[in-house]
Amino acid sequence: MIQVQHVSKTFGCRAAVKDLSFEARDASITGLLGSNGAGKTTTLRMVCGVLTPDSGTIRIDREAELVRARRQRVGALLDHTGLYSRLTVKENLIYFGRLRGLYPDVLQHNVERLISILGLRSIADRRASGLSQGERMKVALGRAVVHSPHNLLLDEPTNGLDVPTVRSLREFLRELREAGTCIVFSSHVLDEVRILCDNVVIVSYGAVVSQGSAAEICSRTNTASLEDAFVQLTSVVESRIC
Repeated sequence: MIQVQHVSKTFGCRAAVKDLSFEARDASITGLLGSNGAGKTTTLRMVCGVLTPDSGTIRIDREAELVRARRQRVGALLDHTGLYSRLTVKENLIYFGRLRGLYPDVLQHNVERLISILGLRSIADRRASGLSQGERMKVALGRAVVHSPHNLLLDEPTNGLDVPTVRSLREFLRELREAGTCIVFSSHVLDEVRILCDNVVIVSYGAVVSQGSAAEICSRTNTASLEDAFVQLTSVVESRIC
């Protein structure tokens, strides 16, 4: 479980996140839905410990832990980069598993399982420098979950991916949810959030403007679709700022 309580973050004179609060439950996919620049990435970076909030509290599995301890409980896919180009797919997974402190037998089991689940068998011995964007995404996702974290953060993971890869990613996330993983899925793509997410947190200009299931948000705004609700809610915030 991830609990974000009244968190704010400012860069210079720009407030990227403003008094933001939400809760992501276990065995559930929570979607952070917002336009580019809404504060989604900054929020996820604070949750995984890359950034420190100016104020507020972040609890992982009900505890406000030190960053080092938090990283053992959290897996994060914040971009598709960071792979070592000279290492093969399998070597990259092994390397990041070692960084997480996995015992050799556990590491071997986890790496082989991920290679199978993510469809990486045919490229397992290929260097990362020769991978396509979709292949790099799969390896980056494997890197994020190699230590079997109870909480997983995904920042716009479907950007630039082809349809088969997106479908493969959806199925993998559903399997993780069924296994009890708490997943926070950030996106500006309405269809992805509608299809995948059990709970939706709509963010605009760094603040939460609504949250709940897609059906609840539509009922609350008296709209026929999540898209209509999103436009209505974010337009209200934009008009107040302008």
